[in-house]
Amino acid sequence: MMFVASKVLSFALQPLVWALGFLLAGLILRHWRQRLGLGLCWAALAALVLSGWTLPPDLLLRRLESRYPALSADADVQRFVGVVVLGGALTNSRIWEAYQQVALNEQAERMTAAVGLLRKHPHLKALYTGGIASVPPEGRTEAQRARQFFDEMGVDPKRMLYEDRSRNTAENATFSATVPSVDPRQPWLLLTSANHMPRSMGVFVKAGWNVTPYPVDYRNDGTLDWLDFSLDDGPRDWRLVLHELLGYYVYRWNGKL
Repeated sequence: MMFVASKVLSFALQPLVWALGFLLAGLILRHWRQRLGLGLCWAALAALVLSGWTLPPDLLLRRLESRYPALSADADVQRFVGVVVLGGALTNSRIWEAYQQVALNEQAERMTAAVGLLRKHPHLKALYTGGIASVPPEGRTEAQRARQFFDEMGVDPKRMLYEDRSRNTAENATFSATVPSVDPRQPWLLLTSANHMPRSMGVFVKAGWNVTPYPVDYRNDGTLDWLDFSLDDGPRDWRLVLHELLGYYVYRWNGKL
């Protein structure tokens, strides 16, 4: 139930959904309560404008992404046994099945950075964790699609481990610890998007993992534009940051981090 509820809340916490909700309510109520209906229509316009203003979500993203700094180029990677790669960078399973081709989304750096690490550091192994996060569950698991990706990238299958049951970050940490030959007490790198790292680190450490953050997929370069407005970038950034903040505080309330 918590998994389904998280999907519903994630959908509801989008400014464009608020704008649509206010507009529909205003149009319905304007025949009976004209002032209230008009007020809701203005609220819809305000929500639309807010959704396109990129500064507020950029500020929140910068705060999330700066929590754990990027690993320096001269860091001692030799002490790590491997890298845990969190799912989320693969597109809908139906696209893979329709065209039999690898398809990545905006979080593609989770996959490409993992390949780069494995090529640069031959001693590392990788544990990819991801099942089916859709409701209802259908198609190939993320782990199955990730296997195809890493195979096509020429990664030695003997260096790859896969966990295919998890649907969210908490299950990533729990189920990954049960994969044969994986010892979470050994030093691992944890690779995921920079904005997702605060929640991921908290969950993995709480689950007993000895992990060091390896953030990728940065969305903010440190600069802020007070006047930037985009109905493409704004709603996307709002959805991303609200999803992460909601997930963090729900996990904290549930004692998962």
